[in-house]
Amino acid sequence: MLVGGLAATLLAVAGTMSQAAAVTRTYPLAPGASVNVRSGPGTHYPVVRTIPAGQSVPIRCQCQGESVSGYYGTSTIWDNIANAQFVSDAYVHTGSDGYVAPKCS
Repeated sequence: MLVGGLAATLLAVAGTMSQAAAVTRTYPLAPGASVNVRSGPGTHYPVVRTIPAGQSVPIRCQCQGESVSGYYGTSTIWDNIANAQFVSDAYVHTGSDGYVAPKCS
């Protein structure tokens, strides 16, 4: 019985992981702009890497942060693209001035 229960649990976890992966969309960065990725939702957070121009990013969730003016206007929304990695939504073409992903918890 323990083996059957373990198998059912593993299948449930795998199903949840594939659903989460299916929900995450990628969005293009502003044309011609390399974008700093920061450890938090503001320019006072350290830059952890820079994404070259022409790339797309996955948006896992979004949160409020420092206001930034960029290619797509001014925004206080920051996009979480990986664990402890954020980019300003002002440089991401989401097609919306609002949230396009769940709010980060």
